[in-house]
Amino acid sequence: MSHSGYTQLPSGSDSFNQRQQTLADNTYNVLQSSSMSIQRSNQIAIETENMGVEVLGELGQQRESLLRTTRRLEDADRDLSKSRAIIRKLSREVVYNKIFLVIIILLELGILVGLLVLKFVK
Repeated sequence: MSHSGYTQLPSGSDSFNQRQQTLADNTYNVLQSSSMSIQRSNQIAIETENMGVEVLGELGQQRESLLRTTRRLEDADRDLSKSRAIIRKLSREVVYNKIFLVIIILLELGILVGLLVLKFVK
């Protein structure tokens, strides 16, 4: 029997030839099985590599997205800090304006009282 170019060699006994042939057949079957297993393993490795490349691509996109989001959050934080400072400044100005108005009202009341006193005293 011939397997991919291998032929049976003549030997002394039929039993020995039979064992040699069986051994050759078994070895050939093991080699074929191993070869197919290696091919399957190679195919799985290629598929795994392709999935890994896809995952790396997606991770790269997600990283860029996270970096953009981080920059936007940092900008928003700076804007909020500026807004807080402006609000504090406006609050102080409102308090100063209220104090100034109270002083003006008290001066006007004082002037009115003074005018009333002068009018009724004469």
